[in-house]
Amino acid sequence: MAVQPPVHSRLTDRVSLLGVPVVAVAVLLAGVAGLTPPEVALAIGVGGAGLWACTHLVRAALEIHHADGTFVACRGAGFIGLAALAAGLTAVIPLWGPPSAGVWATIAYGVAAALYATGVLFLPGSATTWVVRTRRAFDGAGLGVSLAFAGYLIPPVKDEHLETLPVTLLGALSISITVVAVLRSRPHGGPSVRCGAGAIASLVTLGILTTMIVLDGGGRLLPLLGLPIVAGLALSADGGSRRDLPPPPLEPRSPDQYLASYPLLAVPGAVGVVAALWHLITVRDFDTVAICLGIGMVAVLVMRELLVVRDIRLYAGQLQTAEAHFRSLVAGATDLTLVLDERLRIRWQSPAASRLFGLSDDEVVGRAFRDLIHPDDVAGAQAAIDSVLAGEHADGPPALVSARLRDGAEMWRDTESTIADQRAVPEVAALVVHVRDIGERKHLERALHKLSYTDQLTGLANRRALMRDLLSYRRRAGQQGTLLVIDLHGLAEINDNRGRETGDAVLIEVGRRIKTLLAADDVPARLGGDEFAVLTADGAVLAYALGTRIATVLAEPQALPGSIVELHTSIGLAELAGGADSDEVLRHADLARKRARQLGLDRVEWYDPDVEMKLNRRMELEQQLLGAADRGELDLVFQPVVDLRGGQPVGVEALLRWRHPELGTILPGELLPIARAVGIAAEIDEWVLDAACKHLMAWSTGDNAFWLSINVSPRELLTARFPDRVATTLNRYGLPPERLVVEVAEDWIAEDVPTIVASLAGLRKLGVRAALDDFGAGQASLSHLRRLPVDMLKLSTSLVNSTSEVAAGSGPAVIDVVVSLGRRLGLEIVAKGLETPEQIERAAKAGCPYGQGFALGRPAPAERIEAYLETHRA
Repeated sequence: MAVQPPVHSRLTDRVSLLGVPVVAVAVLLAGVAGLTPPEVALAIGVGGAGLWACTHLVRAALEIHHADGTFVACRGAGFIGLAALAAGLTAVIPLWGPPSAGVWATIAYGVAAALYATGVLFLPGSATTWVVRTRRAFDGAGLGVSLAFAGYLIPPVKDEHLETLPVTLLGALSISITVVAVLRSRPHGGPSVRCGAGAIASLVTLGILTTMIVLDGGGRLLPLLGLPIVAGLALSADGGSRRDLPPPPLEPRSPDQYLASYPLLAVPGAVGVVAALWHLITVRDFDTVAICLGIGMVAVLVMRELLVVRDIRLYAGQLQTAEAHFRSLVAGATDLTLVLDERLRIRWQSPAASRLFGLSDDEVVGRAFRDLIHPDDVAGAQAAIDSVLAGEHADGPPALVSARLRDGAEMWRDTESTIADQRAVPEVAALVVHVRDIGERKHLERALHKLSYTDQLTGLANRRALMRDLLSYRRRAGQQGTLLVIDLHGLAEINDNRGRETGDAVLIEVGRRIKTLLAADDVPARLGGDEFAVLTADGAVLAYALGTRIATVLAEPQALPGSIVELHTSIGLAELAGGADSDEVLRHADLARKRARQLGLDRVEWYDPDVEMKLNRRMELEQQLLGAADRGELDLVFQPVVDLRGGQPVGVEALLRWRHPELGTILPGELLPIARAVGIAAEIDEWVLDAACKHLMAWSTGDNAFWLSINVSPRELLTARFPDRVATTLNRYGLPPERLVVEVAEDWIAEDVPTIVASLAGLRKLGVRAALDDFGAGQASLSHLRRLPVDMLKLSTSLVNSTSEVAAGSGPAVIDVVVSLGRRLGLEIVAKGLETPEQIERAAKAGCPYGQGFALGRPAPAERIEAYLETHRA
């Protein structure tokens, strides 16, 4: 029925619908006027209209079948078409005039009535299943039998009623079924109503016509009766053949709900009872026909009642199944469902209440919902309920309420509730609250919050927690405080040598020691790796004292299973009021920590603008040092080493200088730590070795006793390839090995004595001499002196300047002892740092053969040294 014919086809059908009925009406009017015999006019007019309607409806049925591919959609049009043909044949019987015309007319009328009733039941929208069609047929049959029963009894029984009873019964049945089917069709109105109205008009008029034929009546009334028949046939043909009907509703709806309020059983029963009472009062007797009609009426009503009982049982079964499903869902749900009345009192709670919250119906039902809510959460919950009552959530999601509810054990449970307004639903007419226990989720959220602000290894606050507390400290009016940043030194070696487990144990112990030194309001934190921090409310003096205590305590050895480890620290301090924000305060403390690391181990330094300036200078130099050698910015100056007895130069020490184009000359004390930090100390040492040997070759005048010394960094000396590199350089410039002296700083000799001994032994095999620089400045000088293969001692300035004696008496000075020890070991002695004539005299008196210092010669470029050497040779 969904296929819509073209516009020109619909126009053609309209013209056909108007043309044939008009001709039939004209023929019938001619019969009424006496222009043609009545029987002929009736036969031609009604018979032709019936044949035309049958042809039109059958063709429409076939088109519907070809369009939809089903027979159900076209049966209604087919049956109504056949009914129109039977109606036309009924009108031909008076013209035919057989001896038993009344019987043939009754048969034809019965066929037409049955086909009309069947066709209407099959119209689109009328019914979809045989069960529904049977029910509607019984509805109409009950009404029809009741009307026939009443028509037979009122007025009192006469003989004519028996002759016309079949026609009356057939008409009442078919008309009643048609009325019920049309009224229950969907959508209402339109083609179904027109088809039903045409069928009813045809059936009523045909019934009268058949009755007249049975009673041998007629005359000129016959063509006049044909007019409504033709009109009914035209309406039936128009409504039954329509194919442009609107689609049925998308939602599945019960076909019987449209007349659910109609008293279909009460109406026929009331009609029969009234007729029987009237007949009983007036006649006081029932004949056989009346009894049979009454039994038939009761039988039809009983069958319809049985169908109703069956429907009720099916519906009750469906309700029981739905209720069982509902109860199983509600009982097994993880949410508690509450129903609140208009006063927000609990009217019903789901069975899950006792299982989830330990609440019985006696404890909950009848109480106000707010009585279960924590007093601190009542205001928020009431606001959400008021918004629901005001209709603010009508078109959106339900209102969400987070509140603590009291359970059966008088404990508060974290819950989350959704409130839906079901007051518009008659079966509910209340607010429905779904309550979910979110205690585990809240506990997990709190645990995650704690994890996100806690260092998992040490249990201290992490960086995020420190920044949060730092912001809180700064927001307090007039609150002063200090941030300490602590950097551990030596942890990487512990991890490499003893494993990560030992390193983690060290970090845990560090955290424990820090916590033992703090006040209750102080915040210890681990920033990550080997960095810790402390946020304290103390001022400058107390904070510095705290930093000193932390450095002292952390420097104490840690006794671990199977080993004892030692750590060193660098601690930077910054005042909270000294930064614009928390990030800047942390940056200041970190800058102070870096400055403390530059100055040495276990140092505590405050931040000040000079610190930042120096660190910026350091970072700038680190970036620019990488290409300094290629740019020709590195240079060497040389300081003479003089024979104290004759005043002649015996050698020079090559000293590195960085001629920075903007910052000027940078000395080794600043340059070499930067080179070690950026990892180019070895390259610089190679450059110094090559440049120094090149200058020495230029100064060679046949004096092989004149030597040149260079300083070597620890990492370079500890490499196995250093002796080979020295040999390659000497061969390149053709220098005798004994003219090169490699100076090793005494303060780091103890770092790896076996490796240093092996490297110095390799140099001695080449003929290169080694000197122990700054001898006497370290703490273990004498213990390593016998093991080291060195040829020269360069005494520290502290030994030359020292006037202390071994004993309170007139014993020898320390320099005398050292020089005497060096001579016994066969070492050459050089006194460094001679800046005054008194120091020169003291060194010479102690027996030092050689000296070096500003009083003997300042460091100078190669050109000036060359002139200096020429002068002394002359």
